Amino acid sequence: MKSEAISKLLPLILLTAGLFVGSFCAANEPKVTAPIYPVISLYDEPKYSADFENFEYVNSHAPKGGRVVFPSYGGFDSFNPFIFKGNAATEVAALTLDTLGVTPADDPASVYPLIAKAFELPKDKSFIGFILDEKAQFSDGSPILADDVIFSFNALIQKGAPIYKVYYADVARVEKISPRHVRFYFKPKAQNKELPLILAQLSIFSAKDWENKDFSTPTLAPFLGSGPYLVDKFQAGKSISFKRNPNYWAKDKPTRKGLFNFDEVVYDYYQDTTVTLQALFSGNIDVREEYIAKIWVTGYDNDVVNSGKVLKDEILHNNPANLQMFAFNLRKDKFKDKRVRQAIGLAFDFDWANKKLFYSQYARIYSYFTNTGMEATSLPKGKELAILKKYKSELPDEIFSQAPSLPQHKNHLETRENLKKAVKLLQEAGYGFVEGKMTNLKTGEALRFEIFDNSANGSSFTRVMLPFIKNLKKIGIEAQFRTVEVNIYKNRLDNFDFDVAIIALSTPRLPGNEQKELWGSQSALINGSYNIMGIQNKVVDELVDGLIKAQKKDDYQAYVRALDRVLLNENYMIPQWFAPASRVAYQNKFEHPANKSKVGFQPFSWWVKEEFLK
Repeated sequence: MKSEAISKLLPLILLTAGLFVGSFCAANEPKVTAPIYPVISLYDEPKYSADFENFEYVNSHAPKGGRVVFPSYGGFDSFNPFIFKGNAATEVAALTLDTLGVTPADDPASVYPLIAKAFELPKDKSFIGFILDEKAQFSDGSPILADDVIFSFNALIQKGAPIYKVYYADVARVEKISPRHVRFYFKPKAQNKELPLILAQLSIFSAKDWENKDFSTPTLAPFLGSGPYLVDKFQAGKSISFKRNPNYWAKDKPTRKGLFNFDEVVYDYYQDTTVTLQALFSGNIDVREEYIAKIWVTGYDNDVVNSGKVLKDEILHNNPANLQMFAFNLRKDKFKDKRVRQAIGLAFDFDWANKKLFYSQYARIYSYFTNTGMEATSLPKGKELAILKKYKSELPDEIFSQAPSLPQHKNHLETRENLKKAVKLLQEAGYGFVEGKMTNLKTGEALRFEIFDNSANGSSFTRVMLPFIKNLKKIGIEAQFRTVEVNIYKNRLDNFDFDVAIIALSTPRLPGNEQKELWGSQSALINGSYNIMGIQNKVVDELVDGLIKAQKKDDYQAYVRALDRVLLNENYMIPQWFAPASRVAYQNKFEHPANKSKVGFQPFSWWVKEEFLK
């Protein structure tokens, strides 16, 4: 928060009257007068009251027990996903490390207690304090203390992946107030409202467990955690088995009730998503998300499914669409001209792919923030227009006169017109046909490039790529599609060694600090950053700062729309598609809660049917 990730924190927080930090301190600890809150929320009131019993999208009485096997993809040579080096099994951190707070799937703008039982916030919003639960402990029974929180933060910013320095850039210092009280002070004028929620999502390591160890070095030694599961056994690169910790300290907390119901959780690693379909039918795995529309429609017509042994379910969600795209590498000279990028995008025929390949199950991604309600769709107006006018001399006129739109390919005539437009744009950019090839008339270099993807997805994308490559060939552009193993794919992205890459970025429901890492100029040249395209745009930088610092909800939304509009106008990527529901197939021995909140696939709210536990 994929986790999957706004501005100065307003006191729009559900407050339990009369509570102050001092009430949580022992007699020999310094008295603090800053108020504390049982939950913090960015805007409006949080969904759940201070005395809530459990999240609505779980079954608090779900039976415990049984075993589940999930597929995972690629391989792993490390358990630490927080560092640049290695290919980490992210499941280890997700299942064995607890965080200071929890953001539920149905209230993404709020944080509720986990390791921290309460949150401290002074009137001047100059820091966020965390009051740790006295019951919070690591799996060896040792308490979780302020020293562990401080160690965890410092490990990330000093030895973690580059994203953490950006993510926590507005933290001036961290201070231990007492053994179970820690504060993060913000830099003057930071006005980073989202930062308290970001810090609440900090995974906590044991400082003692990491003594004499190098946090920056990949390791397959399970680290001491405090989460609901323990690493049981594993085969490097192939599988990991977890066992539920019967002494999990937080199992009865409202933020954990009804979750983590399996006694054993196994992840088996595969190189190709299509292979896991047969693994499901043969019973080697239990639950599988389907990412390929054609297979969902045609690939499950067999005795296993028809007999009810394997069930299919489309679980609705209201999540922001993952930003799935063809990403241009702007570090390449051939892609520096916006008109070249726009011309290539005109050759991509989504309408044909959706009808012929996807059985019309997808919708086109039309924004960097699709399905958030903050998309730039019409002409700018109101506060968004006022923001953009500040940069009028630096922005093209069409920002103000044309609504963002994507090329339509409803028939061959529209495709032909799009290709004509593409040729005209390329000619304006200094290209022309030379012996049938679209050539830079100044350098004499033909326009050619490679589109690459990882092998886990590559076989499914081949069908999409062929007509795209064919359309490009019609206008003299040579494109090749190549798939590589997941490890190689990651390494090439980390080192920006690509022309055009197929990537998918998680889109937060409330865009904030992570936007600096995704589109900010400072991150563009840092190997391993998420600014994979290499965007360096002064206006984008300032709009990102604006949305982070926005004080009011309507100001914030105006900045998000303005950022979206500028990014879209630059044609940094060719947007692909998204599905409005999670497609899940599973063995008929599991149950899951009713999806009233449209929270999508939440695998750890599932449980094994009681008849299979006997």
